[in-house]
Amino acid sequence: MSTGTWTITVGIDGSRPSLDAADWAAREAQRRRLPLRLLHAGTEQAVFGRVCDADVPAGRTRAALDRAAIELSYAHPALDIIARRTATPAVPALLAAAVEAETLVLGSRGRTGSAGFPVGSVALGVAARADRPVVLVRAGELPEDERMPVVDGSSPTTAPYLPVVLGLDPDASADDLIGYAFDTAAVRSAPLHVVHPWIVPTSTLRPWRDRFPGTTVSEHRVDGDPGARLLEASARAGLMVVGRRTGRGPGRAARSLIRHAGCPVAVVSHD
Repeated sequence: MSTGTWTITVGIDGSRPSLDAADWAAREAQRRRLPLRLLHAGTEQAVFGRVCDADVPAGRTRAALDRAAIELSYAHPALDIIARRTATPAVPALLAAAVEAETLVLGSRGRTGSAGFPVGSVALGVAARADRPVVLVRAGELPEDERMPVVDGSSPTTAPYLPVVLGLDPDASADDLIGYAFDTAAVRSAPLHVVHPWIVPTSTLRPWRDRFPGTTVSEHRVDGDPGARLLEASARAGLMVVGRRTGRGPGRAARSLIRHAGCPVAVVSHD
């Protein structure tokens, strides 16, 4: 699924959650061997550091964007990091950036006063319209949170990854959704847990099992609304993958997961 033309792109607004999202995005870029693109959109001025960039006038303070680029370059010295600012408002800027992204990453809270705001205007606006997968990362997400607990004293960063959980609607034509979940699990060498209501035809997952023979797949059928089961599964997952129909925003279960899941949530557009 990854190609040399894509990037992992993350929106930076200076908030702590956006910096946590940038750290997650850096790890994802490293896993997929893709460049990391940091994007600061809007006219709000920043508050720290500087990094040279051809798109910014000489001497202009770049603030949060620069600090993120510097910190991530130290943490991931082999990673190709591209830092950009644009005066375009956040939602249209991020939607435009998503066109060239393998995955677009956003923090689950933005900067609007001291308390931030629940996932809403920017994050949901982008997740509801982007053509590429959008991953929403909760504030405080740490590298060890996506891996199995360590019990033998070894480094948490070398532990196996927690499962990727896919919420699947059997009525949808969801190749993009399923493909993203399988690909993400394969990149992490993680198991894939598929949660779905009713019965999924064998032919739905068989081509993907054949394409990713090294990925351990388990299916979990639930009666009725799978939202509660997905929320429960998120407490033991490294990433939750849910879909939305093209041209529509995330459904009720997806919105609940975005707000309350115990792990990052990927929203993937599909037919």
